[in-house]
Amino acid sequence: MLPELPADYPAELERIEIDLLLEGVFRHYGYDFRSYAHASLRRRIWKHLRAQELESVSALQERVLHDPDAMNQLLMDLSVNVTAMFRDPGFYVVFREAIVPLLRTYPFVRIWHAGCSTGEEVYSLAILLHEEGLYERARIYATDINEDVLQKAKARIYPLDKMQEYTQNYQRAGGTSSFSEYYTAAYDGALFASALASNVVFAQHNLVTDRSFSEFNVILCRNVMIYFDRELQDRVHALFYESLPTYGILALGSKETLRFSRCEDRFEVLSAREKIYRKVL
Repeated sequence: MLPELPADYPAELERIEIDLLLEGVFRHYGYDFRSYAHASLRRRIWKHLRAQELESVSALQERVLHDPDAMNQLLMDLSVNVTAMFRDPGFYVVFREAIVPLLRTYPFVRIWHAGCSTGEEVYSLAILLHEEGLYERARIYATDINEDVLQKAKARIYPLDKMQEYTQNYQRAGGTSSFSEYYTAAYDGALFASALASNVVFAQHNLVTDRSFSEFNVILCRNVMIYFDRELQDRVHALFYESLPTYGILALGSKETLRFSRCEDRFEVLSAREKIYRKVL
């Protein structure tokens, strides 16, 4: 639960402070959270305030505008980084069965994994492509707004105590090998094979402010836009539309959809359950 606001701290003032914080962050650092869903953003800001032992949003604004390290800490809390190896195993089952046969028809496959976080789902896709004989002719462009999580993704080290859960996800996702073959115990964690990163390019990219940077056969952006308001979702849908050729594949998260968006009639549904679409217009 959120902390009780003081009697002399009305909700209207809190909204003004949050708007000023987001405007200051955008103008000073270029990170644009102004179109994120307010309720979700408010929860994360107050959680951050409690952790930093600050009493007001204005105090947080003063700190982050004068201290880049404080901004990095705030960015970690505002850019949600919830992920796992083979998260939502059913998605990977459908990807193997419905998308891989389409990708086999291309001499080279370009994939954009937008909002890749710390990389677990990137390496999950690399494993799947390897097992399907496609990895050597694929290139995965993995992007995120947060440089710190990209560095963690590049390191390829994940907690050992997660490996049992990830092994179960891998098996439910239709894995054809032994999951333990893809990592070794090292550095007090599980170090994944460097070969899985050989065809991955990690780069910083802001879905809110940056434009398309290439054309891709597949775009995955799963469980990112649930934090955006409707207008921002439409802008990002348009960005993905511009980045896909005809018959390109777009994969969204389980709680996301193209329904009611301006791009809806330009895609056909390949899997309603797993939110996989194909551009047709």
